[in-house]
Amino acid sequence: MKKEIMKKEIIKREIIKRVVIIYNKEKKLAQTIYCDSLKYFLDKNIEVIPISEIATANFVVVIGGDGTLLRGFREIIGNENLFVIAINAGNLGFLTEIKHEKMFEIYDDFISENFKWEERHILEIDCNGKKHYALNEVLISKEYAISKIIRTKFSSDGEYMCVYKGDGVIVSTPAGSTAYSMSAGGPIVKSNTKVIIITPFAPHNLNTRPIVIHGDEKIDIEIIDENRKGIILIDGQISETINNSEIIKIKYYEKTLKMIIPRDRNYYSILREKLKWGDNLC
Repeated sequence: MKKEIMKKEIIKREIIKRVVIIYNKEKKLAQTIYCDSLKYFLDKNIEVIPISEIATANFVVVIGGDGTLLRGFREIIGNENLFVIAINAGNLGFLTEIKHEKMFEIYDDFISENFKWEERHILEIDCNGKKHYALNEVLISKEYAISKIIRTKFSSDGEYMCVYKGDGVIVSTPAGSTAYSMSAGGPIVKSNTKVIIITPFAPHNLNTRPIVIHGDEKIDIEIIDENRKGIILIDGQISETINNSEIIKIKYYEKTLKMIIPRDRNYYSILREKLKWGDNLC
């Protein structure tokens, strides 16, 4: 009988899942949520492991604003079986949309495997012989604010599209459609769709409008102004100088980010809450 009790106790203490926690150490609320989450996981026999061991994790918790997720997601995408729970401890929070008041409910749902999730598509960028990944957008712009406008030639699947002339162009995912692209006049696109949004900003011609293309298309971008440089900025995190002789290749990455969302979540309610979308503001 004693051996049987000990055996049951060992089973009870077994680690049932492993989690990596990424949080913004500069935000007081994020620190508090981290401590509360840590206690919760320890009580539930869930092992909290460092990001260096992320390949053995079952899920990742991100605590902070959208920037925290944008900085950390490149560590996540190597393992496509990982689920991501993003807790908002920032301001707007389109990517980190789960309110911290509901985090224990979300944790319970995930542990009991009674949860809802959506895919977020990721852009793969080939630039200067290096590969980068974007969850929100890729910006190709003139080198400095005082620089002359640049012309960027776009081709899709080897077919010529157009030349954008202005301060630059934003190539965005649907998740990024409510970020920089929207500020430049781009459309809002539902986050779980697979399309690519191309939005010029400060275009030289007023008839140059944003366009939404199929997500399976592969884009080539080239600055066609001789002896002129530009800047590529990826998710506001990575920037590189580009020359007119270089071709930037953009397509969707074969893997996606699996985001846990509240079971009662409604995309349009998120727009109304965060953007006052459709409200009468006058």
